[in-house]
Order: sequence, then C-alpha cells, then structure tokens
Amino acid sequence: MLKRAWKPFLVTTTVIGVPAYYYYRYSAGKPTSETFDLPIRSRDSSGKVVMTSRTFPLLSKEQADARLSEHATFKATPRPDGLIWKHATAYVASNSPIEDAYASALIPRNPSDRAYPGDLLFYAILDGHGGYDTSRLLSQVLIPAVTLELHQLRNGSSATTSSSGGMQYLRSLLYPTPNSSLGPLDADPERVAHAIQTAFINLDQELTSAPLRILAEHADKLAIQKGAIPDLSQHPMALASMLPAMSGSCAIMALFDTAHQNLYVACTGDCRAVAGVYEETEDGKGSWRVEVLSEDQTGENPNEIKRVQSEHPRDERDSVIRRGRVLGGLQPTRAFGDARYKWSREVQEILSKAFLHGNDHSMRAAPAALRTPPYVTSRPEVTHRKFSFLPSSDSPTKPKSALRFVVLATDGLWDELTSEEVVALVGGHLMGLKGTVPKTTLPSVVRTTIGTPTLDGKNIKREEAKGAWAFVDENVGTHLIRNALGGANEEKLRELLSIPAPYSRNHRDDITVTVVWWEDGREKDVGASTSGDQKVRSKL
Repeated sequence: MLKRAWKPFLVTTTVIGVPAYYYYRYSAGKPTSETFDLPIRSRDSSGKVVMTSRTFPLLSKEQADARLSEHATFKATPRPDGLIWKHATAYVASNSPIEDAYASALIPRNPSDRAYPGDLLFYAILDGHGGYDTSRLLSQVLIPAVTLELHQLRNGSSATTSSSGGMQYLRSLLYPTPNSSLGPLDADPERVAHAIQTAFINLDQELTSAPLRILAEHADKLAIQKGAIPDLSQHPMALASMLPAMSGSCAIMALFDTAHQNLYVACTGDCRAVAGVYEETEDGKGSWRVEVLSEDQTGENPNEIKRVQSEHPRDERDSVIRRGRVLGGLQPTRAFGDARYKWSREVQEILSKAFLHGNDHSMRAAPAALRTPPYVTSRPEVTHRKFSFLPSSDSPTKPKSALRFVVLATDGLWDELTSEEVVALVGGHLMGLKGTVPKTTLPSVVRTTIGTPTLDGKNIKREEAKGAWAFVDENVGTHLIRNALGGANEEKLRELLSIPAPYSRNHRDDITVTVVWWEDGREKDVGASTSGDQKVRSKL
C-alpha cells in the first residue's frame, strides 16, 4: 500500500512559472477590474499615527495562480542505487526584493570505494532580514563551507592549506567530473555535527570581520585611536563587505548522508524543518507521524532566553531579552550577520564612518542596551536522525515506520501553518489527493500523530479550523504556500497576493519552502487516479 501511494509521482518534470511582469502585462484574457480596500497605517501632518484606507487592484484567479507558481521548481535525480531523490522548491515574495534565498547540492562519494557507497545531499533555506545581502551570499557559500569542513574532518587540514587549493577542491565538489568526487567521511554523528557547527561559526566570523580586515589594511591602530579614520567608501569591497555584515539571515540546512543513513538538520534562527514518518497501522490505512527536526530560536523560546542570559553579566539579565526580542529589537536569537548585535558601539561608529558616510548608506544606531556584545550567535543546533529508504521490490518485509519526506521553510510558512498541518498537507499531496478538503475532514483522511512536538518561537494566535484546504497544485511547495495564504478561500488568497510591498509585510512574510523526498526508481510508473466534484480519495 505504501508503494502504491508513491507510484503516481515517479514522473520527472520541472515546473518553472512565467515571470510575473510579462504575465501581468501580456496575459491572455481581459485584466480584472476588481479592487479592494485595505486599512493603511500612516502619519498625518502633525506626525500622529492614523489609519487610512487605500484601494488596490485585485488580482484575478489566473493572475494569483501565476504568482504562486512563478518561482516553483521541481527536480528528480536518479542515483546508482536505484533511488530517485526529489525536491520541490517554491517561494512568494512579500518584501521587494525578496529577502529569502535557498540552495541545494548533491556530492557523490567515491564510486570506486565499495565500503562507502552513497551521496551527501544538502538542502538549505535562508531567511534574510534587514535586507537580502546576507541571505543571498549564504546561498552561494554556506553549503560549500560545510562541505569543506566535512572534508577536513575526514582528511585533516590539507583541504584548506592554500586558498588556491581550497578553491579548486570547492569547485570540484559543486561541479564534479568523473575523476572528482568526495571520499568517505567519518560516520560519527557527534563529529559531523561539530563540523557543521564549526563551518557555520567560521563563516559568520568571516562575514563580520571582513570590513575590519579591509580597514586594518588602510589605517594603523594609532591613527584610528586619534580619530584619523580613512574614507574607504569608494573601496571596491566597501559595500560588498559591509552590507552582508549589517543585514542578517537565519538558516536551516538538511544533510542526508545516504552511505550511513544519517540525517542532520542544522538550525540557526527561526526557520523550521519537519519530517513526515509513515507508519503502518493494523487497519491498513496508515498514518503520518510528525517529527519536528528543529527548535525555533527566538526571544520567545525559554531555552534561548536562558542561554542568552547565561552569556552576559547578571546585571543585564532583564535587558538582553525584552519583549521577546534581543535587546528589544531582533526576534531571532541566532543569525548570520546582524553586526549591530555583535560589534561594539565604537567599532560600529568607526566602520560606518569609514565605509558608509561617502556612499549614501547608513547604519542604524547601536541598540541602547548594547554593553557586552556579541548578543547573537550563528552557532546552530544540530539534530541527528537515522533513516531508512523504501524497501526494494523483492524485500520480504516492510518497516513498520519509515521517514518519507522532510520540509524546510522560512518562518513565513510557520506563521500560517502548524507543523502538523504541513505534514498532513504534504502527506495528502503525495498520496494523490485532489480537489478541496474541509479542514475538519483532513485529519480523518490523512491521519497524523505527534512525535516530536513543536516549540513555536512566536506567540501566534491560531484560528479555529474553518474553511477548506486546496489540493490543486502539481508542485508540493506551491501547494503549501497556497494553503498558507488561504487554501480554498480564493477571495482571501487573491487579496493577500494583491497587496503590494511594503504594505504586504503587515499581512504576510516572504515564504520559501523546500520539500525533499525519495522513491524507488525500479518500480514502474502508474497513473494517478483522482476524484472529482470536490471529493478526494487516499491512495494509502
């Protein structure tokens, strides 16, 4: 029964939407003339905050669908062991430009080494804030940084003895040739977790120390102490070094080590990863166990509050976290960049004068309570799970339960959906559900149980389950975003997607989601049967 549930999804396709600009300008059919009113917070002539109403064009259903699928991709990668690794990614912006980013990579082990067959598969989601500079940079360098640290774990420090050698090796990892692949890594989960943490920490130190290194090359210590700060605003690396340090980004990364059947999830900030574990049941219907693989790291998390307080003097106990935020300002307690919470007040003033004053850029004033930085760390919490794949077609037995998929997403998704809802929605999608399902009905159609509970990093008020979920998208990432923004409630969905930046940020966040799953490629494809007239049927 489990195999039948997965067979309809063995067709390899790639879904890439039409760019929104061209769609909205040249889309077939007449543009919608509908509008809607939205309350807007503004200031009157005296500076007093007032609420006014503005009218905005309302996207048509077709335009809303196009916006949802515009940045949706799907990739299926067959591997020599017979498995097909699949991942779907989708994102919808609220900020302009979007502050989220994502990355993925597959690194094969040495195929000639029979003792260590398999791959390393990386998937990362980056949630930027205060700009996109940090998240975009991380999308290019985070996975390579972790890969190099893992290589060093296995082979010592030779991988980074020279910059040219390190870069050459890095290119070979991301763009492997038949004679270039990664050798076996140590299978000790503790050592691997430590290597991942080291990579995150070292990378952030590079980001936040880059402007200081450039300054040191152009001014000696004595000159700076006397206030002789050089104008480096036109230096080619002025903004390239300052902006990624000033803005910030949360990050979550999943690493699948197929040789040792290990799954690692590293979380810095308030992105989240959840897994769907399929469990057989005596009645033959099966259920999905919800395993939360990360813990939201914010000022609302009691564990994070205690950690931050323990790292600073006792007289700062009441100021390090205020109103659920670091120094009353930043919600995530761990992040890359965010140098306002890591540099001393003096360093911030010097670097701002050296790099920004001549560039029409400015750095926000240091938090008033800043005394003993750093207050924010990039050090991730790394969780480890053993996992097994689908049994071979001739296997005499089946596992009673097995991990089947992992969802990584920015907090924009988790603001709207619970971990349990996400697992049920993905499980139902992979089961072949079609049409709309009342929210009160889905638990009986796609049964879920709680494995590892969620620790929400925000005080989110969840509405009572009303309305219906929509199972209408081929891309499972788009499917999740649609249901986060309205589901079968097309009027709500159209309005939320119609709100332009910056007003949209008061109603929804950037949302980026990646879903990863795998299937036995030796099975034959079968067509998916679907029901009509608002009805659905489980394939399990």
